[in-house]
Amino acid sequence: MRVASVSEKVLNGVAAAAGVVIGPAFVYREGQPETAARAAAAPEEELARFEEARRRAENELNALAERADDQGREILTAHQLMLQDPELQNLVEAAIRDGQPAEEAVRTATEQFAAMLEALDDEYLRERAADVRDVGRRLVAALTGRTVGVVLQRPSVVVARDLAPTDTIGIDRSLLLGIVTEQGGPTSHTTILARSWGIPAVVATAGVLEAASDGMTVALDGDAGEVVLDPGAETRSRYEAAMARAREQAERDRAEASLPAETPDGVRVELAGNAGSPGEVAFAMEKGAEGIGLLRSEFLFMGRSTAPTEEEQYQAYAEALRNARGQRVIIRTLDIGGDKDVPYLGLAKEENPFLGVRALRLCFRRPELFQTQLRALLRASVHGRLAIMFPMVSGLSDLRRAKEALAEARRSLEAEGHPVADRYEVGIMVEIPSAALLADHLAREVDFFSIGTNDLVQYTLAVDRGNPELTEMYQPYHPAVLRLIDRIVQAAHAAGKWVGVCGEMGGLPEGALLLLGLGVDELSMAPALLPRIKRLVRSTPAAEARAVARECLELGTPEEVLALVGPLVRRVG
Repeated sequence: MRVASVSEKVLNGVAAAAGVVIGPAFVYREGQPETAARAAAAPEEELARFEEARRRAENELNALAERADDQGREILTAHQLMLQDPELQNLVEAAIRDGQPAEEAVRTATEQFAAMLEALDDEYLRERAADVRDVGRRLVAALTGRTVGVVLQRPSVVVARDLAPTDTIGIDRSLLLGIVTEQGGPTSHTTILARSWGIPAVVATAGVLEAASDGMTVALDGDAGEVVLDPGAETRSRYEAAMARAREQAERDRAEASLPAETPDGVRVELAGNAGSPGEVAFAMEKGAEGIGLLRSEFLFMGRSTAPTEEEQYQAYAEALRNARGQRVIIRTLDIGGDKDVPYLGLAKEENPFLGVRALRLCFRRPELFQTQLRALLRASVHGRLAIMFPMVSGLSDLRRAKEALAEARRSLEAEGHPVADRYEVGIMVEIPSAALLADHLAREVDFFSIGTNDLVQYTLAVDRGNPELTEMYQPYHPAVLRLIDRIVQAAHAAGKWVGVCGEMGGLPEGALLLLGLGVDELSMAPALLPRIKRLVRSTPAAEARAVARECLELGTPEEVLALVGPLVRRVG
């Protein structure tokens, strides 16, 4: 065990995003902006101040959305809609007419609204209480002319109790060295964003906020979950050497970006990028992606008052296909449910939206919405190598119904004289255990499978991946999950079909090597993760990965799996 110097303090948290960094701390203590007490003006004047603050907050969120990735935009859309929520506005107005100044009225209303949500049985709505408070904080800042969020003046490691999603999205990435939080888990918004940006992060680091101070040197290891405050000379030297090695490796990764992801014993794996817009497709290709394993189409449907037209969708899909430079682009049809704020769809708030009317289930209930998207996709097929993927397929009936809708869209386009490509692939996202168990039947009727490990883990283990109380139970390396993946791969290959993975698991070193060993043909991930995973694939004999994976299938716990695969990752990575 390493002995710390007299001055340094070593804290251990949860490794959240890979990488090693050392730099000055920026300690962020969130909360409502401090305001001096002031007497309320006339109600109409205070209401006008509130309305102006609401417009300013909306403009701030719009500006953030312009530079956010797809995950960030989805979060910001929810906050934008919350600013327009009539119930919240009514609560603010009532408090103002009761004699409160606008700042105090916003605090009163947001806390009242958040408390109402926290008292509900619906877990999704309870979780929105934090979003309401975040919106209230932004409104108070707008009323007082102050800046909300993390504003860095120099390259820094951000230390916080936790970071609201809008705080993370708003950070100047050119100055962000790393993130350390007291709370949070490996599936939190902040963690996912840090991982996709390639920023080292350690979460659930008890005591860090109390121990750290602005400007204090912080060393963090996002692979080991280690945080060192005020490191001594020996620790600094160790971290600086690790950072130098990482920089050298990054240079090698850039030089090797165009090389194939092929194991030393000749097994080829396709490494693709996940994207949420045509622009992100271009970015993924620049990072060395060999295609797009998942283009989420939700970016077209969120943050607007009406559904996108066929022409709007066609233009976006065509741009994405052109940006892929002839490589395959898998576009997932609409995957929205009651957990998303899309007012024009009129989706009911459900007790469990992840098991409710979402994805294909929604599309089957809104055939005009589905037909518009399918027609746009088929029209775009002439601009590149299109693959269409249906989400939330539970069995053959779902698949056949979706394929018939696609055939209907093609017939209507041909009747109207629109050109459609002769060849495009049709596949499904395998994310429901029933689909995994029926993989042999489904494989005969598709061109490919893409395993959505995020939801497959959630549904298999009955664990809400967004619930911080259950973070330790969300285990992608659970042997039951690995056995389902093995079953899916075997069924696909028996039918002569290829199988990919588009969940978080494929972008993690342990996950990538296990999936390689299980015979997965394609791994799709955040573009920032591609270089490291390509390096792992090119360094790992497939035969060795297969042997480890087969042994893992016989184990009983995730801990045993990680104990077995960890040494291989450390040796080759």
